[in-house]
Parts: sequence; structure tokens; C-alpha cells
Amino acid sequence: MLHHKEKNDEGKFLRQEDQFRSWIENSASSKFPATSGRYHLYVSFACPWAHRVIIVRRLKKLENVIGMTVVDPIRDERGWVFTDQKDPINGFEYLSQAYISTDPSYEARVTVPVLWDSKTGQIVSNCDDDIMRMLNSQFDDFTDSNLDLYPVELRPEIDEVNGLIYANVNDGVYRSGFATTQKAYEVAVHRVFETLDLLEIRLSEHRYLIGNRLTEADWRLFPTLIRFDAVYHGHFKCNLKRIIDYPNLYGYMCDLYCHGDIAETVNFDHIKRHYYMTHPEINPTRIVPIGPNLKLDVSNNREHLSDK
Repeated sequence: MLHHKEKNDEGKFLRQEDQFRSWIENSASSKFPATSGRYHLYVSFACPWAHRVIIVRRLKKLENVIGMTVVDPIRDERGWVFTDQKDPINGFEYLSQAYISTDPSYEARVTVPVLWDSKTGQIVSNCDDDIMRMLNSQFDDFTDSNLDLYPVELRPEIDEVNGLIYANVNDGVYRSGFATTQKAYEVAVHRVFETLDLLEIRLSEHRYLIGNRLTEADWRLFPTLIRFDAVYHGHFKCNLKRIIDYPNLYGYMCDLYCHGDIAETVNFDHIKRHYYMTHPEINPTRIVPIGPNLKLDVSNNREHLSDK
């Protein structure tokens, strides 16, 4: 459910700012020094913003360094709840308890992901962008992965692509789905598909978004693409096309889905139950569609683009 401050008089959805943005550093002098076993992630398999953090944790092989607890996919007026998986760190029943423990005056919407510091008993960050980059760069002493999703030489291009995708696709589907006027909806949904059209062309020439190297830009886009046909196309009324109607985008999505163990991070049961049962203003019956039947582990024939 949206906080009342996330809508304006023109019917536009305005996403709230992340409130906790401290930084973990690979330095003993840091307030939050990188170390194994101290930090814990609270995430949702349903949420695309949490999904990108789950992916980076998996790619960087940090499962034994940073713990993770998954909230229930159904969120109500009390917010995210721990039912299917109990909170092993604090025994919280609701994620809101982590926010109030950190800031007793907190009144905004409770969001995932949350990066928790078990030593000081507070939230380090609830900003998915920051958490992705902390996991990418600050825990290298605790993993044998040398993967760098945000290399210095590619940062200007990555930042440019991230900006395009965030405003028009990642958040664009929400601006479409949560619009409360026809004008706000149409502006948002046209921007979604104008950008998908651009990405379709870009991915006809390159295997990944930034040339032929996987970067954080790809893992920011993937969670939105993988939810699109199952949720955003119908639930958020982004129905000019489906991802499967874009040959290059669909092949690219399948390519990423089949990369390593990424398929294990995709939980369509949580995804569909969350969206269709958590937004009564959009789906008052709370009926969850049984489809679509997506074929994701198919040959995508994109390897040849790596040679371009």
C-alpha cells in the first residue's frame, strides 16, 4: 500500500526517498566495517528492488558472509510480515520493527531491501542502489569472486543507462500502475514502451546493455523484465506489448535468467501473489492469475553478439 505522500494532485505516483543511507566500507576505522557474519539482509522475492540485491549477493558468492531472511509476499496495512520464514536475527514479526528500532519517529512506508547491522542493532541502508554497490565492492576480502559489476572505466555509460531505465522502465511501470488519472497513466505507459523500443534496438547489436560485459545495469533491468508479462502487462496496465513480443529483449531476458544460478532467485509464486493480493485499489477481488506460461530456459542464440 502506498503512503499518502506518494501521490500528487495530478494523479502521478511519486516514489518516496530512501531514508537510511549509511555505507559499509572495507576499513577497520569505518562505523560500519565490512566483515563476515555481522550484516543481514531482509528481502522479498516479490519486490524487484530487493531482487537486484539478491542477485548481486548470489553473483558475488556472499551467501555465507551476509545472511538473508525473506518476508512474506503478502503485505497489508501493517507492512511486510515474517510468517513463512521467521526472523532469526531479532525475532521481528514485522519489518516495521526494524525501522522503528532504528528511528522511533519513522512514519514513511516500510520498504525492502533492508541491510541490517546486528552489532549496533540498526538499519545500515534501505537503498537498493547503495546496497548493490556495497555488496559489489566492499566485501571482496570475504569472497573468492573477482566479479566487478561497476568497473571504473564503464561507470559513465552505466550511470547513463541506469538513469534511462530507472525513470522510464523500473519506476515507469509503477507510475503507470499507480496513476490515478488517465493523463498520468498515458504519459507513464508511453514512456515505458518508448524506452523498451530503444532497448530492443540496442540489444539487437550487443549481448548486454553495456557492450558485451555484464554490469549492474543488466541486473537493474532484469527484475522488471522478468515480472513484466506476469504482472505489469495486466496488473499495471502496461499492455501495448509483452516482453515476449520483443525478440531481442525476450532473448536477453532468457539469457540472464539462465546465467549461473539466477533462475533460483526468481519466485513467480511470491511475485504474483504479492502484486495481485496486495493492491486492492487495483485488484479488489485479489484473484491471482494462473498464467502466463513463460518459457525461460530456452536457447536464446545471443552468444554470437559477444563477438561484435
